[in-house]
Amino acid sequence: MKYLIVYEKSATGWGAYAPDLPGLGVAGESLEEVKQLIREAIEFHLEGMHQHGDAIPVPAATTEYITV
Repeated sequence: MKYLIVYEKSATGWGAYAPDLPGLGVAGESLEEVKQLIREAIEFHLEGMHQHGDAIPVPAATTEYITV
């Protein structure tokens, strides 16, 4: 599945989360680190959901840039 990931720069590093997977987020020092961490976190999260018989969320989030 293909999930939307939001990357955010902070004063001390980077964070990332997947809007379609509430509560799942990661933080790290570099964007590259966070990209790897979020991939691993999603894989682990979905595996756990599958093992517990929980429904896997269907990706539904979208993005758009608006010029103002």
